[in-house]
Amino acid sequence: MSNTQLIAGLETSGSGKLFETACKLIPGGVNSTARATWSGWNPYPLFVDRGEGSRLTDVDGNVYIDYLLGLGPMIFGHRPPRITQAVVDFIQQRGTVFALPTADEARLARKIVDAVPSVDRVRLCNTGTEAVLYATRLARAFTKRNKIIRFEGMYHGFSDGVYWSKHPALDKAGPDDHPVPVAQGPGMPMGVEENLIILPWNDADLLAETIKREGDNIAAVLTEPVMCNTGCILPQPGYLEAMRELTRKHGIVLIFDEVITGFRLGLAGAQGRLGIKPDLSVFAKGVGGGFPVAAMGGRADIMALVANGTVSMAGTYSANGIAIAAANAALDELNTPGLYPRLDAVSDALRFGLEKVLKDAGLPAYVVGIGPLMQVWFANAPIHNYRDAERHADQKIFDVWWRGMLKRGVLFHPGAYENLFVSTAHTHDDVAKTLVAAKDVAAELARRV
Repeated sequence: MSNTQLIAGLETSGSGKLFETACKLIPGGVNSTARATWSGWNPYPLFVDRGEGSRLTDVDGNVYIDYLLGLGPMIFGHRPPRITQAVVDFIQQRGTVFALPTADEARLARKIVDAVPSVDRVRLCNTGTEAVLYATRLARAFTKRNKIIRFEGMYHGFSDGVYWSKHPALDKAGPDDHPVPVAQGPGMPMGVEENLIILPWNDADLLAETIKREGDNIAAVLTEPVMCNTGCILPQPGYLEAMRELTRKHGIVLIFDEVITGFRLGLAGAQGRLGIKPDLSVFAKGVGGGFPVAAMGGRADIMALVANGTVSMAGTYSANGIAIAAANAALDELNTPGLYPRLDAVSDALRFGLEKVLKDAGLPAYVVGIGPLMQVWFANAPIHNYRDAERHADQKIFDVWWRGMLKRGVLFHPGAYENLFVSTAHTHDDVAKTLVAAKDVAAELARRV
């Protein structure tokens, strides 16, 4: 079946048939909201047969240049040989779960501590959600305060304490300068929101005003250093620096959620690339090279509450053999000399190339990104926070853009609030082919607008 047929949504496709079967057994037919029809995979998501390097093949035999990359974890592309072999060897030679430590854990911890200057001590988790939950709990225990500042448009996992105001309806979210917490959906326990302060991102003055007013009640400021859950939005010049100074001055724990940016924008993540040193950091996707593993770490005096058992961090599967083997191999690979400059060069070629294609077509669009992380915005105005995106981003044009690119063998998420990721497996030839497809789609879009 051709990509053109697949986009037409024919129910005779393998993906369509598999989705119909899955819906009878799995609510929504998928096991994560990001794969659901209401997240843009309409009339059904692609069902995957296999991935290799920078390519993904679906069950109908369509091959795509893959910029979805599992929503980010596949920093080396699909089935990277060294990471895969390290996991196979560990399973075959040693096992999987022991409920006891191994020497490999300390070796991995040393690699993380050496890579990220803000991390003195680190504990391993299974998911970013777990790591954020522990980081906020630790911040509250350390400061003996209750409130957490979080920002509209960011996603920090699905735990009850932070699953608020991810993408709220603006008519329910309060005024621009005083947002109110909006639950991501029903079932959230009422009262949790009393410990949350919701703010728009990239507004240093409002952050300063809020901390001046409520600083003695604020345990932590929780933020992505680059907003990656409402497309890609970069911090305004001086914003993170102001945040760091304000939190330090008022004894507030600054938590960087680097689930997406960690080990992707460099060995020290976004904090290293942008020159900001948080108190606690959360990592996940990049650290495992495609295997599920997460970490939370930071200042020794804060992490001491974990060391002495005051704050419990538990998990049967935490630091399991598969995760440890994958992360150790991934960090060895990421330490390869010249790896990040080469990755940036390919990523820059894609970002600047897409920018030129859209500009040459006369479209109201631009590309925002940093390193191997980017998104196309179809908008007539700059986007600095979630409300800007809601008011100015054209989601309908983005959907046409996504479908046109998919039809031409280029895969990324159908949602404008997701991102395009580039891996070390992508080549300049992949970029060249992507730009040829983009030029065709941009020409079609130009005839529509």
